[in-house]
Amino acid sequence: MNHRPPINPGRHNPMIHERLGHPNLGLGVGLRTVHFPYILEHHPPVDWFEIISENFMDSGGRPRYVLDQIAERYPIVMHGVSLSIGSTDRLDFEYLEKLKRLAEGVKARWVSDHLCWTGVAGRNTHDLLPIPLNEQSLAHVVERIRVVQDYLGRPLVLENPSSYVTFADSTMPEWEFLARMAEEAGCGLLLDVNNVYVSSVNHDFDPVEYIRGVPHHRVVQCHLAGHTNCRTHLIDTHDGAVIDPVWELYRLAHGLTGGVSTLLEWDARIPPFPIVHAEVLRARDYMAAGLRTSADSDHKAAACEPEDGSSVPHPLAHTVVEVA
Repeated sequence: MNHRPPINPGRHNPMIHERLGHPNLGLGVGLRTVHFPYILEHHPPVDWFEIISENFMDSGGRPRYVLDQIAERYPIVMHGVSLSIGSTDRLDFEYLEKLKRLAEGVKARWVSDHLCWTGVAGRNTHDLLPIPLNEQSLAHVVERIRVVQDYLGRPLVLENPSSYVTFADSTMPEWEFLARMAEEAGCGLLLDVNNVYVSSVNHDFDPVEYIRGVPHHRVVQCHLAGHTNCRTHLIDTHDGAVIDPVWELYRLAHGLTGGVSTLLEWDARIPPFPIVHAEVLRARDYMAAGLRTSADSDHKAAACEPEDGSSVPHPLAHTVVEVA
């Protein structure tokens, strides 16, 4: 097996800590079908790939064939959008069985999803919907995480979603909810830095306080992505480059965590693979500085410039395209 050495700036750095037994995989890219031909031909020096779990759970044929080939060369992480850990519906054990089987088949390093609900009464909205942040929701989510982890036989990693509404019944900030959830359930966290920024603009909170408030020893992975500025609010569309304020938040997060696996999501208006790869490699410019200055990075991120007048893709458009 001829696997090129990964580009991992922290691979020999003693400050890089393992989270729940998970090492720092370096800098990864979300695996998308449009890039299959390039990856199979060039075997680019990417540290790892993240897949959307639902795109491969029920698929065979060429998509699974390509995934198996890629999994022979690169570490694979699974990222789901349908676990619906916050729903009041019963957990779907048929879904969990497929998830477990896929994780074993591709030797997934870990399995992640979102702190959200995606539907009720058996209906899937294909949206990552926010939950009330209060004691009742916390107890409900923690119990469901424990059941999922027992079934999968591994810790679950949950991401902070971007959000566009809040609940009058919420009694704590999201970062406090995540901290208590992770500690009580024994799960990991996927810190989506772009989502922190998007939600901070939409709900007028300090993203630096958020980054500082999560339990850094529980952060297994970071996400970076672009978003769309709709002037009155931001939408997490994953359709462009990462903006400077998000990079600055990543600098802070990198310093506070000591460095964790970092992935770039680009799911709409996807450019050629080298452009996507080059974007995530920009993280190296913020890593060393983040470790040096994390204690001093304490500023409020500014709002991004408006995008052009092009239409705004659905935040989960990549799952629809990939499954089709």
